[in-house]
Amino acid sequence: MPLVPRSVRSSAALLVLMAAVGPWASGCRRAVRAEMGDDRVVEAGVPVELGSREEGAPVLSWEPGDGTPSARGPRLSHAFARPGVYSVRALHEGQEVGRVQLTVVPRPLLRAVPAEAQTVLWMPTLRGNMEALVDFYERLVGPEESENALRDAPLVALVLESLAQSSGVVDPEEGFGLFLLPAFDGVVALLGVTEPEAAMQAVAQELESSGHQVSPTGDGAMRVVPADSGEPMLLFVDRGYLYLAIPDSDSGELEAGEPVSVLAVEPAVADVEVARGAVRGLEGPGLSESALYQELRAKVAEGHVHLYSSALKGGAEAGEKESPVRGFMASLAVQSERMTLDGFLASSRPLFHGANAPASALLADSALGPVAAAQLSVPPEELAKLVFGAPGSPLRERVVERWRSRGLDPEALLKALRGDVAVLVYFDAPGFLKSFVQNHRPEPRGTVLIDAGLTSAEPVLRLLDEHLDGSLLRFRAENVPGGKMYRTMLRGFPVQLLVGAQRATLLAGEPLDGRPRGDVGRALRERLGGEAFGAGHQSLMADLGQLRADLDAQHAVPGVTAERLASAQGLVKAVLERFLPLDSAFMDFSLAEGGARLKGGLRLREGARGGQGWR
Repeated sequence: MPLVPRSVRSSAALLVLMAAVGPWASGCRRAVRAEMGDDRVVEAGVPVELGSREEGAPVLSWEPGDGTPSARGPRLSHAFARPGVYSVRALHEGQEVGRVQLTVVPRPLLRAVPAEAQTVLWMPTLRGNMEALVDFYERLVGPEESENALRDAPLVALVLESLAQSSGVVDPEEGFGLFLLPAFDGVVALLGVTEPEAAMQAVAQELESSGHQVSPTGDGAMRVVPADSGEPMLLFVDRGYLYLAIPDSDSGELEAGEPVSVLAVEPAVADVEVARGAVRGLEGPGLSESALYQELRAKVAEGHVHLYSSALKGGAEAGEKESPVRGFMASLAVQSERMTLDGFLASSRPLFHGANAPASALLADSALGPVAAAQLSVPPEELAKLVFGAPGSPLRERVVERWRSRGLDPEALLKALRGDVAVLVYFDAPGFLKSFVQNHRPEPRGTVLIDAGLTSAEPVLRLLDEHLDGSLLRFRAENVPGGKMYRTMLRGFPVQLLVGAQRATLLAGEPLDGRPRGDVGRALRERLGGEAFGAGHQSLMADLGQLRADLDAQHAVPGVTAERLASAQGLVKAVLERFLPLDSAFMDFSLAEGGARLKGGLRLREGARGGQGWR
């Protein structure tokens, strides 16, 4: 084996030693590495911190990877405007010394709302939600009225313009909303944007075109003086959202004699800087991880629009030390011709003290086909609170004293209530059409039926006799099978009130003879869904579809020729289709475990359509 020259062996040994010791050898330059962290998910608009804060950290060149210019320094603070996947590189003297992949997602709106916000109304994202809501609103009020109303709403004009162009400074994957703060007397609107400065300028131009005065504040915000010289507003951006703080122009000291709300805690101020301070001081998840919000969110269906509200501390019902209401949340889901409300009210104790009341006996057996209906099914004492106030309250004491001064016993009357009250309204289509043809103007025609369950008739009869004896109303009272009947005339319509042992029923208008009878409550539940108009439910319904059906069903009206009847029907139907696109509406409130549930809905008549003005 040939010998290796000594000089070659010495050089090889030196190279091996240098490789082993490397840059850590005394007198050698230390290798540069950038502190990047692991690949991770971040939110649009929220600055990402990369690099080192240590003194003497090397100056690096940073490439965010989103098309923005590179930056130099020991560290990088950068907010990504748009969602996406970005590779951020750190370079030292042209060599890459660090890389991290950041997945940028839209910043949820509730993470941009301070945790102390008491009420928030919002769309989680614009895309798919705003279009559905605007389309429904157009069908409900008409395209022209819809466009005027929407363009006058804060920040909405910018949203509509960006959605119409399918591009712009608004982020369609982020949200839009309004919120209230306990310390700020006003409302704050917020909107997710991709280009904060461009969004500020676009809103400023829109406000100026509406007659408002807009001027920079010198710290990145804009002061907006309303055209009516009201309280100045403040427009500012913060971490990917545009905010407009709108103070209440009527805020200030209460005038003499003005009632003070029992829910009032600390007085709020109309200082817009209070709103900006709350937003800029926001840390962490904001309202999104509030325990109460998370609890209520699980009880409410998905929707295009959401409403959340927490109870004010110190609030209480009249006559009670502390309100049982903890908070409320609702969602609004929109389809082409239908809007559905689903809500839940959280309570710290059973509402109505856990007591219940029966469903109305009137709804179980009455004339079918009402155009409006309402039911109260609450315990008698809770029903009495609505009329007389809570026990021990000043209102209750005044009412009781006034009744006793007239020789009446209000407590006996309260005990006579069963807890169920119902109202049914019917449309008299023949009478309406005949009056319309003969008098050439529309006049309301129909029947109102009101029924209240009783446990005793005596207190009610004493109250009626005491009230009617000294009045100018001409009436006739007589004993009839089943109780006592009072009859009179009001505005040309007959009115009769029957007070029996178990119920008091008032009939105003034409008799309902000839109409088919049945279980109205069941018919309404089948039409509206759920358990509305059942025991323990407070329900309200209006049915214009039934009104239209009653008009169409009239093939002959005494005293009206077939030709004039058809002409009147056509004209009335055209007016209804032009000005009343609503088919039906209902609201239902009922007790549930942990609080109460709220259901509601609007349905447009088939074929109701709006324009495309907002596009």
